[in-house]
Amino acid sequence: MIKPEFTVYDSAYKKPIVLSFVGNYLPGYKAGGILRSLANAVDILRNDIYFWIVTRDRDLKDDKPYDTVKINQWQPVGHAMVYYLPSDSCTIKRVAEIIQTTQHDKLYLNSFFDPFTVLALLARKIGRIPSKHIIVSPRGEFAWPSLRQKYLKKIFFIQLAKLFRLYNNVIWHASSAQEKKEIVRVMKIRPESIHVALDLPDIRALDMTIDMTPPPTHDSIDLRIIFFSRIAREKNLDYALRVLMKVKLDVIFDIYGPIDNIRYWKECQKILRKLPENVKVKYRGLINHNEAIQLFSAYDLFFFPTGGENYGHVIAESLTAGTPVLISDKTPWNNLQNDGLGWDISLANENSFVAIIEHMAKTMIDERLKNRILIKSALKKRLLDTKAIETNRQLFGLN
Repeated sequence: MIKPEFTVYDSAYKKPIVLSFVGNYLPGYKAGGILRSLANAVDILRNDIYFWIVTRDRDLKDDKPYDTVKINQWQPVGHAMVYYLPSDSCTIKRVAEIIQTTQHDKLYLNSFFDPFTVLALLARKIGRIPSKHIIVSPRGEFAWPSLRQKYLKKIFFIQLAKLFRLYNNVIWHASSAQEKKEIVRVMKIRPESIHVALDLPDIRALDMTIDMTPPPTHDSIDLRIIFFSRIAREKNLDYALRVLMKVKLDVIFDIYGPIDNIRYWKECQKILRKLPENVKVKYRGLINHNEAIQLFSAYDLFFFPTGGENYGHVIAESLTAGTPVLISDKTPWNNLQNDGLGWDISLANENSFVAIIEHMAKTMIDERLKNRILIKSALKKRLLDTKAIETNRQLFGLN
């Protein structure tokens, strides 16, 4: 049995060991929020918990494995130990072997639908691994914007899982009160079996020194707007483009993120070609998560009318750079205007999005700079939430 410590095993102070399975992890970045939620938890809870993480040997939808990691062996990555598993080794036998041979106190499964989660629970079902101390975190997969993608296939699996009681006797992790309601609705389980622990922020980003004066990326002083997310239907890029069709003032709209859904991207391109001349749009491709905050600093506004977010790490990154956000009210980031961080608007109020963008376009450069400084100060009060840390400690059995 492997002892999950980085150096000398200290029997006088044994931190609990959490063995976690997640579809994609560092150095990857394309998986977005799920990856970052786990990485942030590792950083913040490192003094209380040993995290050992099993993941795939490549980034989301990549054909080739990472060239900077060792395959099929444990290795330190940041404050965790990580095991990179080749795609052809993701079998019930291999998953069960890793769980059996790695000492741990809790088994933490990130995602409801990911094969890692299903294989681990099947291994439990057939008696290959212990049946206790298993935590399942759906990571927003039961929110309607996400659930409706491939809906029939997902509902069929959910019903099958219920029939075989695959997810019985697990601890459910919800990242918000809203997600708790979604889990209850979809799985028809008692609310008492669900533990709410908010996603944790990137603490390293809070201490970053960001130039509050955005670099001149264009010759004009047009309002610079960024959309930064996976190009997927639930992220509502098409909605953003329809809003911009109504904007009368000069704006620049740059789109960043992996194209997750090609058919949806083609739909967005059709709208894009109909935009008026005062709206200059460009798709700028992918960017590594490590460069995100510096990227946001080059823009005046993050426009993200998402259909729903479990947390919204990208929102925190924008605010860390001092860039205000214009988002939907389908995230945990509520009442932003009260703190001067931006706006969270109902998707039913399309004209409100238009009005805010035009207001921002009329705002003088000096005022935009002043607001950026205030945003970074106000953000720390939101992110440094001791309750969020404590609920995460409780999730893993710490008092």
